Amino acid sequence: MKRLNGALIAAALVIAVVPLLGRSGADFNGSDSEGMTAIASLAPGYQPWFKPLWQPPSTEVESLLFALQAALGAGVLGYYLGYRRGRREQNRAGD
Repeated sequence: MKRLNGALIAAALVIAVVPLLGRSGADFNGSDSEGMTAIASLAPGYQPWFKPLWQPPSTEVESLLFALQAALGAGVLGYYLGYRRGRREQNRAGD
């Protein structure tokens, strides 16, 4: 089991580090900017249907809000899965 855990950790490190080594000086943009670039090249006269209600003041704030959203979603999902498992074990104990 320890060997499997070590192999999984090594694989995760390789997956995380190899892309960083292969692209020196490259910008790592999000999918939003990649999508805007693709739309601009395919349809130069495209006009968006609406504008955002609020624009974060910086990319750091935007990243923070994204991380908070992901953490909240993971917390809700983890709570639900733990609750369901607890109910299942409680029902098994009652049988």
